[in-house]
Amino acid sequence: MTLALSAAQAAAEADEAPVGAVVVHQGRVIAQARNQREALRDPTAHAEMIAITQAAAALDRWRLDGCTLYVTLEPCPMCAGAIVQARIPRVVFGALDPKAGAVTSLYRLLEDQRLNHRCEVVAGVLAEP
Repeated sequence: MTLALSAAQAAAEADEAPVGAVVVHQGRVIAQARNQREALRDPTAHAEMIAITQAAAALDRWRLDGCTLYVTLEPCPMCAGAIVQARIPRVVFGALDPKAGAVTSLYRLLEDQRLNHRCEVVAGVLAEP
């Protein structure tokens, strides 16, 4: 999570939403990203989306079995959907997002029994009170 926090700090310094994400596979960091929506002028350039794309490239496959995604802020609906599509089995996040969170705050997409994939979720890691 500390690497994700460093990426979030870099995002903040670049006048982006301060969100960072890291993907770990078998104890090794295979992706690290920060929000780049403003810089890329791309509404999908969230830290999670970029990290998932990097991880898929690093493993040369779309299924991210055996991976854990660490992210500083609760994923939004778009990012939660990408997590489900990538079949990431475990997501660890820091702060809740009461306005757009799709993991515990507004929706529980990663645990929805109607979907074809569910994740283990660990919330509140290193979140400030």
